[in-house]
Amino acid sequence: MAEPGETIKMMLPEEELDRRIRELGKEISEDYAGESVYLVGVLRGAAFFTCELAKRITVPVTIDFMSTSSYGSGTVSSGEVIIKQDVEIPVEGRNIIICEDIIDSGNTLHCLLKLFRERKAKSVKLCALLDKPDRREVDVKVDYTGFTVPDEFIVGYGLDYDQKYRNLPYIGVVEF
Repeated sequence: MAEPGETIKMMLPEEELDRRIRELGKEISEDYAGESVYLVGVLRGAAFFTCELAKRITVPVTIDFMSTSSYGSGTVSSGEVIIKQDVEIPVEGRNIIICEDIIDSGNTLHCLLKLFRERKAKSVKLCALLDKPDRREVDVKVDYTGFTVPDEFIVGYGLDYDQKYRNLPYIGVVEF
């Protein structure tokens, strides 16, 4: 399934992802028993994870997505986060869980956490399928973590390389 000159080495199989997402859903359901949650997926990468997580949460769930950019026209993060698509439902008074596919520098999530707090959300937590702490530039607290991963180029389950490989049902490492 890889492009010429690229290979994908499996890191986390589909069964392991499914098991861990079920555990995260159970943990969130227990933490918010008697309440509801508003999942905000960060596009595009977190779409797969956000939907799978929502299916495993037993308290009432609202789902929305937002799109951000911190790259401008370059390939290195500018550090300035631009909201390209905002959530449609007001967040004031709601329990927000920001869902991200992978956290590396932490810059985007730091800005989003601040934004939702300024919008007077009841609570704001962060849920990431993958956490890559070796790349952290800004300290962000990840409340729900699927897996901690090494600093490798990871694809699959929503993560891409040049818009390819998002559809892989597992997490893999691109080797060139």
